[in-house]
Amino acid sequence: MKQHIARALLVAITVVTACGDYKSPTTPYTSTTAAQDSARAPAYSAAHNARRVAFGFNGTASGFPIGAVFLSGGGSFDPSSASNTIPTETDVHSGGGFSCIDGVGQGPLNHCLTGEGVRWDTAQLLASAPFKCTATDAVKTAVTGPGRVVLQADFYRAGDGNEESFRAQMIVSETDLAPNIPGEQTLWIQGVGCGTAKVNFNG
Repeated sequence: MKQHIARALLVAITVVTACGDYKSPTTPYTSTTAAQDSARAPAYSAAHNARRVAFGFNGTASGFPIGAVFLSGGGSFDPSSASNTIPTETDVHSGGGFSCIDGVGQGPLNHCLTGEGVRWDTAQLLASAPFKCTATDAVKTAVTGPGRVVLQADFYRAGDGNEESFRAQMIVSETDLAPNIPGEQTLWIQGVGCGTAKVNFNG
């Protein structure tokens, strides 16, 4: 009888130990096409989810000699995955609407004509980026964190299909990027400039 009890306790201890060692797998979410994003639902552990930051925004950027661009959208990201090494797989899922409301005459969005533009999505989450709000502005640096996101983004015009028309860096921030400039600059697009956007971060 004692041997049967001992065996039962040994089995119970083995089961408890095995369960205690088990860790549910997590799948990092990487940037991909809109169709792929909607087709798959990645799983995150509770600890992974706790690090994620969600954001949404809409606003217009300008300041360089020629052009103004409207962007809207949002998404979520894990700040700890950000990297300035390109290409690097980073944990970000974001995109939205894009329109050149005044044709752009310089920088990565050069030749985006007035009225062109459909959408944008994310190529990579960047750790930081230097930026200027105007051509004569002093260079500053923005760093990805809980209230600010620096992205390498792809921009699409009608007729180009799933091939990006332009690739440029962009910054969305819940605080002023350039206190030295009148107004509150919470949006920046490379080669276009800064602007005031309605911004919300949650994370």
